[in-house]
Amino acid sequence: MGNSNDTAGQRVARLWLWLHLALVMLFLLAPIVAIAPLSFSAGSFLQYPLPGLSLRWYVDFFTSAFWLPALGNSIIVAIPSTLLATVLGTLAAIGLWLAPFPLRGLVTAALMTPMVMPIIVVAVGVYFAFAAAGLANSYLGLILAHTALGAPFVVVTVQATLAGFDRTLMRAGASLGAGPWTVFRRVMLPLVVPGVASGALFAFATSFDEVVVAFFLAGAGQRTLPRQMFAGINENISLTIAAAATMLVLMSVALMAAVEYLRRRGERLRRGAA
Repeated sequence: MGNSNDTAGQRVARLWLWLHLALVMLFLLAPIVAIAPLSFSAGSFLQYPLPGLSLRWYVDFFTSAFWLPALGNSIIVAIPSTLLATVLGTLAAIGLWLAPFPLRGLVTAALMTPMVMPIIVVAVGVYFAFAAAGLANSYLGLILAHTALGAPFVVVTVQATLAGFDRTLMRAGASLGAGPWTVFRRVMLPLVVPGVASGALFAFATSFDEVVVAFFLAGAGQRTLPRQMFAGINENISLTIAAAATMLVLMSVALMAAVEYLRRRGERLRRGAA
C-alpha cells in the first residue's frame, strides 16, 4: 500500500507494478471471463454484443438427453476415483515420510509421473493396457485411470503438510502408552487432514475436468461432461457449451476457495500444536 512519505519515483514504480499485475490478470482471466456472458445470450451464436439475455442454455443443459447423463457420468467417475486417489496417495506420502530409504527420491519421482507426463502419452498407454485387460469402455477402467492421475496431487499436498509435522508429537504419544494406530488417529491424522482434503479436492477437479483419457477409454455409455463439451464443439456448436463451461468455472472457484480455507486451517493447527 502507499505511504505518504514515498517519493515520486517510488509512487511511479508502485503504479508500474500494479499496471503489470493488471495486465497479467487480464491475460490469464479474460478467456475464462469472456465465456460466462455468452451463456446468458438470447441468441444462438458465439458473438458479442449479446442480442439479449436469457437462461435458455441453462434450461437446455438441465433438460437435455445428452448433457445431464454426461454430468452424471462425470460424478460417477470422479467420486470413487477421488476416494481411491486420496487413500492411496495419503498412504504413499506417509510411507515415504516415515521410512526413509536410499531410493526414496526415485520412488517419489515415479509416483509423480502421471502428473508430469504428457497426458496423451498416458492416455495411449492406459488404453492399450486396459483394453488388454477388458477395462476399456467401462466405468471401472475410467475410474482406475483417473485414480492414477489424481493420486500424485494427494501425495504432493500430504507431503507438504508432513514437512511441517513435528515427529516428537508421535514419540510423545507413544511414550504415554498409545499404540501406533492410536498415535496415527489421534495425533497425526488431525494435523494432516487439511493436506489430505486439499489433495482430494485437486484429485476431484482432475477427474472432473479430464477429457483426453476419457476420449480413449470411455464408450458411449461413459461419456463424461468434458468429453461431451468436446464433441459438442466438433459436431454442433451450441451455447449450452458456454453454460456448462460457466458451471465448471464456478465449481473450480469453489474448490479453490475450499483449498485456501483448508490451507489456513492447517496453518492454525500447526501453530497450535507447536
